[in-house]
Formats: sequence, structure tokens, C-alpha cells
Amino acid sequence: MKPPQLDVSVTGQAMQDRNLVLVVDDDPGMLKAVQRLLRQHAYEPIVFSSAQAFKSHADFEKVAAVILDINLPDGSGIELRQGLKAAGISVSVIFITGNENPAVRKAAMESGCVAFLTKPFSARELIVPLQKASAERS
Repeated sequence: MKPPQLDVSVTGQAMQDRNLVLVVDDDPGMLKAVQRLLRQHAYEPIVFSSAQAFKSHADFEKVAAVILDINLPDGSGIELRQGLKAAGISVSVIFITGNENPAVRKAAMESGCVAFLTKPFSARELIVPLQKASAERS
């Protein structure tokens, strides 16, 4: 069976209903780059520079996905993912990391993510799983 083609230029009401993306990364440059990329593809990013700041976000109803850095100074992206699951929050997660480690990759995949990306990653590597997650939420 051929996988569906994903249109990177999706717009309209359906996208507006599922265009919110939460991004957690302690690197200001990465946050700015991801924020810019998401906006170019009709997503509305909300960025957090720490695990603690992210934990203060309460409304996940319109969130298409969460992009989580695995290594944060005040916690782990994997721990944040597990906290979401424990709270009964069902949202797609894309992990990003600068440290390609097989054990970390395994833990991330087991926590339930739609993608595991090693920095630097291409725009397409991020946008394709994000579009898939957005489509599944609508």
C-alpha cells in the first residue's frame, strides 16, 4: 500500500484547527529556527526554554504536536512525555536531540513518539511527521 502524499502547503480551516505546536528546547537559536520553520508551514508555535516553563502549559486540546528536546537543563524530554501520558494527555510527540545515543533513542521510541530527530535535521524531517500528527488530530 502506497503511503499518502503529504502536502507541505496545507492551509484552510482544517489546518487552523490543528496548527498549534509546542516546542521545548533550551537552545535559543534552535527555538528561533524551529519557530520560523513552523510559521512558514502554517503552524503556530508556542516555545518554551525549559521543562519547568512547559509544565505550566495546561491547554492541549488544540495542540497538533509537541516537539521536545531530550536533554534539558531542568529535566528530560522523555520524562516530560511520560508526565503527559500519566496526566492522560494524548498528543503526538517529536523528539529532537543533539546526542545520538541508541539507549536514548530506544527510550524515546518506547515512550511513544512519532519521530526521533538528531540535530541538525532537515525541514522535511520535521514537517512530514508533524503533518501526519496534525492530520491524525483533526
